Amino acid sequence: MRLDGFRLTRFQFARDRVIGDSQVRADSVNVAALELIADTGVTGLGFIQALFHPLPDETEIVRAFREEAWPALQGEQPAALVHRVNRLRGGNQRSFPLPFDEAIQIALWDLAAKEAGVPLHRLLGSRRERVRAYASGLDFHLSDDDFVSFFAHADALGYTAFKMKVGHPDFERDLQRLALLAKAVRPGARLMIDANEAWSAKEALTKLEAIRRAGCALLWVEDPVPRNDFEGLKLLRAAAPWTLVNSGEYLDVTGKRQLIEAGAVDMLNVHGHITDVMRVGWLAAEHNIPVAVGNTFLEVGVHVAAALPEVEWVEYSFQNLDHLVEEPIRIEDGWICAPDRPGHGLVLSETARRTWARPRVLADGELGEAPVNSRAIGGPELKRTA
Repeated sequence: MRLDGFRLTRFQFARDRVIGDSQVRADSVNVAALELIADTGVTGLGFIQALFHPLPDETEIVRAFREEAWPALQGEQPAALVHRVNRLRGGNQRSFPLPFDEAIQIALWDLAAKEAGVPLHRLLGSRRERVRAYASGLDFHLSDDDFVSFFAHADALGYTAFKMKVGHPDFERDLQRLALLAKAVRPGARLMIDANEAWSAKEALTKLEAIRRAGCALLWVEDPVPRNDFEGLKLLRAAAPWTLVNSGEYLDVTGKRQLIEAGAVDMLNVHGHITDVMRVGWLAAEHNIPVAVGNTFLEVGVHVAAALPEVEWVEYSFQNLDHLVEEPIRIEDGWICAPDRPGHGLVLSETARRTWARPRVLADGELGEAPVNSRAIGGPELKRTA
């Protein structure tokens, strides 16, 4: 099997709620589906994401991919590319003009697993078929009423662990939301907070102690301080042993290795670059550090989660993306289930291609109504506040 062609389909549509944290907010989805086509006709699927701004017109995405990415892919074997180690030197260390990297990795792994005739998690060496999921609100910009409705709905679906955003300039607001969360979900639920680097180390320690005095037991605090403040993270690990320090989300493989070697993390946070995640996951296993898989597009991260022995949790944040594929990855009673279909199990929906493809950039006022979030049927109707 060798790579023979590619296809790109641009999508742009409204989210069903405003998502974000103390630093950012987003109310639209801006992605392009990348299909890598083998000479056998088999297709591997990945998604190019732009969180805050629309991707350029489809013709420009195609041009950039053909010129910058395709020359290194054309005629190559996917199973060889996913394992290839590149020597990074000089001018070959540069970013693509658009965020192609993750989409390429996922599409190549999809093809490699299909060629082997097995689900991707099996190709990666999985020992299980499901992993615990926690409900994540991406909730910083929701009203209190919508915040409570969101987490009460997640609790009713069987989730037993919940993560909310903190880092508001008024810390009393963070404390109030934590109290609302505790009341909205079942007794004994596990609670996590995500500061998205909003605090300094001493500020974080002061606020964690205040949270503890308020009677809230935290499973972890995520990204409490800037990503490269290893000394600050070590301080928090030592001074707040009652909670885990979860970090690494914003670091590349080299940064994650340095984070581990500095002894600055209790739980390593990884995302969607499958090759990179597997490499750093092996390193985490050597150091006996648990791993949490953060948001991955359409939950494709369940494959690495099922394969790595140190993964305890996978994030799920109820984003309205399921309509993009024929069959989304299944989630039941707070567990995310690895598909048993060859490859990663996601196939681009032809209905979505016909209905939601947007070759040209649309203004916000042209997006119309958000697609239905099938996971939220019967749940809260969250407002898309301006």
